[in-house]
Amino acid sequence: MSQTVKYFCLGIAAFVALSVPAMAQEEATAAIPAAVGAGIVLLGAGLGIGKIGAAAVESMARQPEVAGDIRGAMIVAAALIEGATFFALIVCMI
Repeated sequence: MSQTVKYFCLGIAAFVALSVPAMAQEEATAAIPAAVGAGIVLLGAGLGIGKIGAAAVESMARQPEVAGDIRGAMIVAAALIEGATFFALIVCMI
């Protein structure tokens, strides 16, 4: 892992750890951590589905005879990621 990714993950972890007291308050600022969490969830889901799509297209190009099976597996995996994303968004908004 590169140093940039490590520092980014450390910054996200620090933000999440420090936002716990802010979420305990009933103010308008309590919506900010939820919005950031929802953004992180969507970013992760987008990256995951993009990686699945790229790998599927590459494998279809290498073996065109099994393109149908790969396409079906890709759709199932993307649907599972979408389901987890919707669940995480609901948790962030509550």
